[in-house]
Amino acid sequence: MGWLWPATDGGVPTFNCLGTRRVSIVVVAVAIAAALVSLAHPAAAAQAKPAHHTWHVGLHRALKTPSAAAAVAHDGDTVLIDAGTYQGDTAVWTQSNLTIRGVGGRAHLEATGQSAQGKAIWVIAGDHTTVGQIECSGAAVPDNNGAGIRQEGDDLTVTRSWFVHNQDGILTDAGPASDIVIRRCRFARNGAGDGYSHNLYVGAVRSLTVTGSFLGGADAGHELKSRAARNTIAGNRIDDGNATASYSIDLPNGGRSLIAGNVIVQGGNSENSALVSYGEEGLTNASHRLWVVNDTLVNRRSTGTFVQLAQGSRADLRNNLLVGPGAVTSLSGVPARADLRVGTKGFVRPAADDFRLRAHSPAIDRGVRVPPQWRARWEYVDPTDQVRRPPVGRVDVGAYERRR
Repeated sequence: MGWLWPATDGGVPTFNCLGTRRVSIVVVAVAIAAALVSLAHPAAAAQAKPAHHTWHVGLHRALKTPSAAAAVAHDGDTVLIDAGTYQGDTAVWTQSNLTIRGVGGRAHLEATGQSAQGKAIWVIAGDHTTVGQIECSGAAVPDNNGAGIRQEGDDLTVTRSWFVHNQDGILTDAGPASDIVIRRCRFARNGAGDGYSHNLYVGAVRSLTVTGSFLGGADAGHELKSRAARNTIAGNRIDDGNATASYSIDLPNGGRSLIAGNVIVQGGNSENSALVSYGEEGLTNASHRLWVVNDTLVNRRSTGTFVQLAQGSRADLRNNLLVGPGAVTSLSGVPARADLRVGTKGFVRPAADDFRLRAHSPAIDRGVRVPPQWRARWEYVDPTDQVRRPPVGRVDVGAYERRR
């Protein structure tokens, strides 16, 4: 039996087969048979495509606490937590593909001396977790690494959440297939004061992305520390204030990294004179490539270095505004194009850390071209947000484009 020429049936190509049967009839018969099997065995059909459940948590609900939801949720479920304060309630989340979100405002998780597994307010052991609209405060454990969130699975996305007065805001394990995304969050006054705990501490994961967030006031530790193989830190405000923070950004193992469109302010009490440090603990990541583009870098110490680089770094600095004293980089021969050193004039309210440009600023239209993959595309907006950087004529220098 062989195939003959194609025919059409209502505009759909079919094929005539010797023996006069059409493939389209067979397809319809198979579909009907599948439907009959589904009707005859509804339990099997449901098992093939499980339904995901939404769990509601709140003081006036059946589930009173987030930990109660952690005990009953399954992979793929959603947990909605009513706004309010949940004191001393800690949880271990083992499910994957879980969404956990505060509703009606932030759900405040206040440690009050408690921790999950001696590690954190929340230990997230599952993969592909999304967290939003929560606040973690007061996490403290004997080893000084008490975290608001301790991420042990792969992939975590956190949005519109606050981490305040913990030993670590977020602390992640290493994971070569793990991507960490932080958007529109606030990290403030975290750190145990030992220099080893930080506002945000990301282990050796595949990638870290931080956008539209505020990180400030770390206690002796770094505002942001990441060992990720790829880092994108764009459109944030990183500000020591009066704290004793060390580096504003520490990328101790290098990595393919973009630091773009940020306002970075090193305070006068900072315990380290460099704002950005790259490769200090050894360039062990595969890429040694760093771009620092259209940032406003402010040093309020009497001395310092804006970008500290390990030997072997492949760094490129373009269109950055440098405010205050200090060397641009710690290495000679690093390309630094259109980096402009200015005083505090030309900004809207520099004393209040508002470094948007005034009409007479010398930074306007002074920028140079940057390859598309390294451009600054976001601007930070108080208190924790971001907007697209507008394409207005020739690019301005610094973290903000002057609106015409």
